[in-house]
Amino acid sequence: MTDPEIPAREFSAASVPVAPGPPGSAEDPVTDYDAAVDLAPDAVAPRRRRRWAVVTVVAVVVVVAGLIAGLVVWIHRPPPPVLRPAGLVAGPSTANSITFRWARPATGPLPDKYLILSDGRAAGTVAGTVTSYRKAGLTPASTYQYRVVAVRDGKRSPQSASLAVNTLIPPMSQARLQGPWSVYAKNLTHLPGNRSGTLPWDFIPACGTGPCTVVAHVKDGKHSFKVTLTRAGAVYRGHAVANLGGCGPRGSKIPDPATVKFRIRIKDAVGEGQAWVATSLTGTMAGSYKYVSSATFYCSAVSFKAALSGTPN
Repeated sequence: MTDPEIPAREFSAASVPVAPGPPGSAEDPVTDYDAAVDLAPDAVAPRRRRRWAVVTVVAVVVVVAGLIAGLVVWIHRPPPPVLRPAGLVAGPSTANSITFRWARPATGPLPDKYLILSDGRAAGTVAGTVTSYRKAGLTPASTYQYRVVAVRDGKRSPQSASLAVNTLIPPMSQARLQGPWSVYAKNLTHLPGNRSGTLPWDFIPACGTGPCTVVAHVKDGKHSFKVTLTRAGAVYRGHAVANLGGCGPRGSKIPDPATVKFRIRIKDAVGEGQAWVATSLTGTMAGSYKYVSSATFYCSAVSFKAALSGTPN
């Protein structure tokens, strides 16, 4: 039975199936099937996988770069060692000073400074650009031991080999004559009353340091006198008038002073502190008495001589 309200053409179009046209065309019928649903997995999913792969590669590169940077820091070389000073050689010396030098490091940077050791104790420092050392105020004719240590950034090198340095032996003319001495006078003449014996002498220098004129205070038993000895090189000369007991019998003696001349030479010396000090002397003492007389007696003019040798007390 046919609905009279529907024209035949419309009826035919509604009842006869029509083949689907291209997607999105006017001829595409509306149905429950969506062609985009089946096409999406094949078309979209591959593009998403490619984006994730790029991100992953970038992350790996960053991590590897970080590891390489860390590795570079980890394998950074430590600073070079502080090299031991070498080539120590003694330089010019005087009676009271010494000098010595050493070589710069063969490789690597210079030290900040050098530490000088004398007999194991610190004696001084010099800058790292300096390779020599001078020490003054030393004892003459003495030996000193030195070592050198390089210092850089607070780190010390091993000690250098030991170097022995000597101060010079001054001439005897530079020896200082001072202090109390025992001087033995050996009588060389055969006169009554002239005896050999030891006389206490005390040398008082006229200067504070070094060799110079001295005043000698001499005791002979109960008598004493002083004589100025002028230095001429290693020899001292002087004379004095000394009252050594007078002339005549006991209880009635009259003055008879003797004129005494001295010639003294320093024989040996050693270094004491910073001074070159005399340790022995030799010499002569020659004297003479004038003729004197009284109402009851007289004393003839006589001469005497003695050899001197002495050492400090």
